[in-house]
Formats: sequence, C-alpha cells, structure tokens
Amino acid sequence: MKPRVLQKGRLLPAMEKVLKEEFDAHMLANEPDADAFLRQCGGEFTALVTSARFGADDAMMAAMPALKAICSFGVGYDTIDIDAAKRRGIAVSNTPDVLNDCVADIAFGLLIDVARGMSASDRFVRRGDWLKGAYPLQTRVSGKKLGILGLGRIGRVIAKRASGFDMEVRYHNRHRVSDVTFPYANSTQELASWADFLVVASAGGADTHKLVSAKVLQALGPQGFLINISRGTVIDEAALVDALVNKRIAGAGLDVFEHEPKVPEALFGLDNVVLLPHVASGTHETRQAMADLTLANLREFLSTGKLLTPVS
Repeated sequence: MKPRVLQKGRLLPAMEKVLKEEFDAHMLANEPDADAFLRQCGGEFTALVTSARFGADDAMMAAMPALKAICSFGVGYDTIDIDAAKRRGIAVSNTPDVLNDCVADIAFGLLIDVARGMSASDRFVRRGDWLKGAYPLQTRVSGKKLGILGLGRIGRVIAKRASGFDMEVRYHNRHRVSDVTFPYANSTQELASWADFLVVASAGGADTHKLVSAKVLQALGPQGFLINISRGTVIDEAALVDALVNKRIAGAGLDVFEHEPKVPEALFGLDNVVLLPHVASGTHETRQAMADLTLANLREFLSTGKLLTPVS
C-alpha cells in the first residue's frame, strides 16, 4: 500500500501530480470542513506536505497522532510550530539553497529599482509626463555601503552580488560569522546608521519580530534605503509606512509584508517604494527545484526515516 500523505494547500500542478502518483495523497483544501476531516481522519497520515505560506500549527499536529514528518515547500519555516514538532517527535524539512540565487537577484533588482527610480520613471513615461520635463535625478548604486541583516545562505549570495557593484559590505547577525571577512556591526541600529542600503535577509519568527524598528529606520535616515526579501514581520510595518510617507528614509523595495497579501494602502501612491507580491523565488527553475527537494525529502523519510534537509 502507498503511504498516506496529507497535502495542505495548493502546490505546483506537476508536484501535485507526482504526489498522487507515488503516494496516497489527500488534498486538505478540498475538504469543506478541514477541522472536521482532521478529527475524523487525521490519524491516517504519517506525513504532511505543506509550504512556507500554509505552515502547520500545534493544533494540526495534535489532530494527526501518526504524523512523523512535515515536508515544507520553501526555505522559511516560521509558519510551522517547530517547538510543537520537536515535542511530538515530528521531523521537519525545508528547501534551503535552491532558491538563494533568485532571491538574491530580486533583492538587487529591488535595490536598483528603488534607488534609480526605474518603476517610478516607467510610470512617468506612461503618464506622458516626459513631454512636460525631465525625470528627477536619482541615487547611484555602485560604490555605496550595503548592510545585510542576516548573513545566512541568501545573505551571502547578496554579498556576492554586491561585489559586482563595488559595494562595501557589513552585516549583523545574532552571532558573528567566522568564515567571512566583512566587518560585523554590533546591532541592527548600528548597521542601519552606517549603510546606504539595508537589506533584510534574516529568518522570520518570534526572535526577529519587528527587529527593524522605528529607531532602526531613524538610524537609516533620509538618504538610506530599505530592502526586504525576508518576512514582513521582521519590520515594524506601521513605522515603515510612516517613514516612507514622511520621507524619513529615502525609499524601500519590498517583496514581503506583515499581513500579505494585504499591503498598506498608504504605500500605493508613493514613488519611493517598490512593491512586489512575494515573488523572490518565483521563477520556473527555482520553484521546480523546490518541488524536487520537497519530494526528495518525503521519499527519503518514508524509505529511511531520515530527511535530506532537516530544519535544525
């Protein structure tokens, strides 16, 4: 008999096809009452396939007493209750590394866009405003100071991209990284006060909730730009909106938001912010690699009891 696997939320069609072919996979989203279904049938499943968007909380794990593994499509796992999983002896995997390049590309795309006003100047042309006069001068990127908040897998690739722009790099983590030569800032506020561009690449979760506070934005200052490809919860969003509206910082490039897909409407009319719908890993190549790794983790666990990329 095929292993019984529960799928929470929609995934790539090709990935869902494989799940149905290789496993006895059931789509929770198809149930009119998911809670009632879990109460009745939750004990039938030994593995859960979810994503960084949908996650899995303690209540869901409690409703699945035979659950042994959660395989998540995505690098972030702040939507999965890791403490509850550990307490219940449930192994958790994510999909690190395969999305580093595309996320770093978007970070630099946002950085260049907001600094040079690319999206805003596109709107300027489309409105016919070029016929009335020249577009205002913008900010140079090359040779500037780049602060990276979170020098993990993605942060390191962002730093690598920065070398192509002759940028000076510094970083802040909870702990120093031993195998890099970039100078370390002792706090987020210290990093922000130094940087021309502050890129947020840290993990989400309770430990980083509103780490970029109003004081950090004040330290970044009216000439500084903020880029976020991490999680919306890492930034005090209300403080960020206030800083952008009142030009306390120069601008921001945002791929993530605190309550996405809801985005603060106060940002819609601003030309000093670029807004993306959480698409940093959104390429055919990267999403396929994420699907392949999620499936590989599932296969490995069901055959050996181990995961290829366990969440530590």
